Amino acid sequence: MEYISKTLFWVANSLLIPDIIILLILFVRSLMLFGSFYNQYMIKRRNDRNLDNAIKSLSPDNVDDLYKLIPTSDNSLFIKYLRDLLTSSYTEDYANYQISLFENEADKDLSVSRLLAKIGPILGLIGTLIAMSPALVGLSTGDISGMAYNMQVVFATTVIGLVVSATGLITQQFKQRWYAKDVHNLEYVSSVLRVAHMNISLESKVNRKAS
Repeated sequence: MEYISKTLFWVANSLLIPDIIILLILFVRSLMLFGSFYNQYMIKRRNDRNLDNAIKSLSPDNVDDLYKLIPTSDNSLFIKYLRDLLTSSYTEDYANYQISLFENEADKDLSVSRLLAKIGPILGLIGTLIAMSPALVGLSTGDISGMAYNMQVVFATTVIGLVVSATGLITQQFKQRWYAKDVHNLEYVSSVLRVAHMNISLESKVNRKAS
């Protein structure tokens, strides 16, 4: 039993360094995510200010007005798919296909935030529990300096794990709302384009009969 306990203790302690390294990598990744999130927020804010009213008042007769308001570059995922809907030859199947692609790409973007939100506390807790063991040993043997060092590791891993998790959770919550709104807008534009396409088809049939 003692041999098994020592083996478990050795395995657990050997995981501390990899755990700290992964936590630091995720911390850097969370900083990069927050920077890209802020940039995405500013772009979306500008796009919404320019397009929200046009989408709300969209009708089969003023589709071209919406297209003129779209930025010249695809500065966001929503703009990319909105431009494609407005410029391609409309069919209902193709529109549904494009909206499904948008949802898949949005989910891929959210996967980073979900990963950080879930794995940050796990790695922080692993580091906390591993470092707590030698800290308790130091306390029992009177090694105050060793105990203090290990307690620093305990608090550091906990804090870094929580910061990583908070970054992932905050960005995930905001992006989920953004993408939900974008999906509704794409579906609404698609429905208006469907009506416009039906009107064009009806007019062409009437013209053929009249001729």
